[in-house]
Amino acid sequence: MSRPPWIVAALTALAILLTPAVVLGTASQAYASEGGDPALIKKLDETNRAYIDAQNVLTASLARQTTLKRQQDELEPRYAELRDDTQSMSIAAYQNGGGLRSAATLLDSGTPGVFADRVSTLEVIARGNAEQLKQVTKAREELTRTKATIDAEVAKQQASMAVMTKQKAELEEALAQSKNAVDASTTWSGNTTGKAAEPAPRRADGSWPAESCGTADPTTKGCLTPRTLHALQQVQKAGFGHFVSCWRPPGEPYEHPKGRACDFAADAKDFGGVATGASKEYGTQLAAWLVKNAQALGVMYVIWFKQIWTPAGGWHSYGSGQGDPSSDHTNHVHMSIY
Repeated sequence: MSRPPWIVAALTALAILLTPAVVLGTASQAYASEGGDPALIKKLDETNRAYIDAQNVLTASLARQTTLKRQQDELEPRYAELRDDTQSMSIAAYQNGGGLRSAATLLDSGTPGVFADRVSTLEVIARGNAEQLKQVTKAREELTRTKATIDAEVAKQQASMAVMTKQKAELEEALAQSKNAVDASTTWSGNTTGKAAEPAPRRADGSWPAESCGTADPTTKGCLTPRTLHALQQVQKAGFGHFVSCWRPPGEPYEHPKGRACDFAADAKDFGGVATGASKEYGTQLAAWLVKNAQALGVMYVIWFKQIWTPAGGWHSYGSGQGDPSSDHTNHVHMSIY
């Protein structure tokens, strides 16, 4: 029994939709199937977050020290001037009737009117000395507090540098264990002349606020943190307009399920094969731009073309792929955000 034409057409369309190759093609366009060492991914998240926290404290401390040093430079000559003026006033007051001579001068007054005039003169001198001493004391206290605060900031700076050194060593060890050795030969310097990123919002002390995956991801049906969305928007404002995919469902590697990562395709429309020519140059420029603007955006690490960059360790070779363009990151640039 022959089927009506409309049924045949419907069955044919359904068969096409269910063809594995087509489903795979749609999925590959949605996101790149990345590999990765789970232990390394966990270590990358932990060490880079700790490193960036310490880096933020260090930056804020250095800025604070600059302000305090400027205050100190203003206070020291002011204190010295007040101190010298006070000494001069004391000497002059003594020479003109201070100390025991003041009492003798009063006793030597010939009339009540002269006595009263001399008392008034001594009161004026005393009040002047008292006010001058008050100003000297205040300036000295301000200077002492400023110096103590500078010492505290220097101690904070040293502590932050110690944390950064520790995290750098731990990251180097984790990368080495995952066969991601230091590779100074390739650093993807690229063309970094693109528009500089607008800094993401920070707390008053310069630290990054904690954020959850609660903002709609314009590249998927998932969510992003506000800082990740900001980074994505800044990338696009800088002129990088190729295909991008950010959020992924739980179970996927890296920070994608947390809404803290994006994959930027080297090709214009989707995640293709190994990038070459203009596509590779695009990826190289984007990777370099992300590194250049990492501190402004809160970038934890960048992966591109078998290379990984972190603020703690710089560029390393990336050996955690499985030999395909997605896991080797030769068809897309991966960005993880704090």
